[in-house]
Amino acid sequence: KILDAALCLQAKEPESKVILVSKDINLRLKAKALNLPAEDYQTGKVKDNRHMFTGRTTLDGVDSDVIRKMYVDGNSRKITALGDDRQNNHFYILKDGSASAMGFFNEKKRNIERVDKSYAYGIKPRNAEQAFALHAIQNPDINLVTICGVAGTGKTLLALAGALEQKNRYDQIILARPIVALSNKDLGFLPGDAEEKVNPYMQPLFDNLNFIKNQFGPNERKARAIEDMKAEGKIQISPLAYIRGRSLSNVIFIVDEAQNLTPHEVKTIITRAGENTKIILTGDIRQIDTPYLDEQSNGLTYVIDRLRGRELYCHIALEKGERSELANLANDHL
Repeated sequence: KILDAALCLQAKEPESKVILVSKDINLRLKAKALNLPAEDYQTGKVKDNRHMFTGRTTLDGVDSDVIRKMYVDGNSRKITALGDDRQNNHFYILKDGSASAMGFFNEKKRNIERVDKSYAYGIKPRNAEQAFALHAIQNPDINLVTICGVAGTGKTLLALAGALEQKNRYDQIILARPIVALSNKDLGFLPGDAEEKVNPYMQPLFDNLNFIKNQFGPNERKARAIEDMKAEGKIQISPLAYIRGRSLSNVIFIVDEAQNLTPHEVKTIITRAGENTKIILTGDIRQIDTPYLDEQSNGLTYVIDRLRGRELYCHIALEKGERSELANLANDHL
């Protein structure tokens, strides 16, 4: 009906330019096939994401005293070493020949803090980006973290491990994912109550939780702590459909597959945050399963573009796949 109305208007007003504006990609393609100009909404759309913000910078030729100071004291106040690349809540790999150090810069503290590859609930980062992600997740001054990366880079695993490592700082860990099936192809209605209906969509989160638990023996304290938290409701699954109106205080809220959310939905989620709440958004903008979003208009890209460099916010892009050689092969060549 919408397409027919636009075509009728085009026929009635040949002197006027008629343009169909829709977020439905399929409708825009049909319109263009019928020689009707069609456009996407520009509001909430990132203009250019070809050089997307990664949250980290590599600097060569850094003064060796800065690197030495970071290893001796844990930080360096010589922020002039960052030069024009200085950004708030940003990660750096500082190099001087064979010597190097990983650092984090915050404008309020005005120092370069050393970042280590330290364990988080049995999970050790395998590369610099993963170390940066864990640092951001466990940084008490950061309340919103976005982690972007292709499949197998460890986004969800790091978010869960970092949250479990801080279980004494927060009352609850809430896990959520958009209820969107692969390629938006649903299997139909699922039986059971609300929790049973969303469980198939939440299985990837449970898989990562079990992977972390399997790092310990069945009788080890940390493995038992995960089971106790699940039994006591301290690890909880929450469908995003019911989040409006809630106020989340003293929780870590992990939203996986955030690329399938609209900018409005992401704003709704973030504005639920109460006192002492940390929100972690993870996703891959190249794996969007809804036809109404693309790499420039999804909620994850929108947040990264609008909040970069702001207080309370930190972003890191993961690039190196660590799941398996087969997963890396698929990411690189398919």
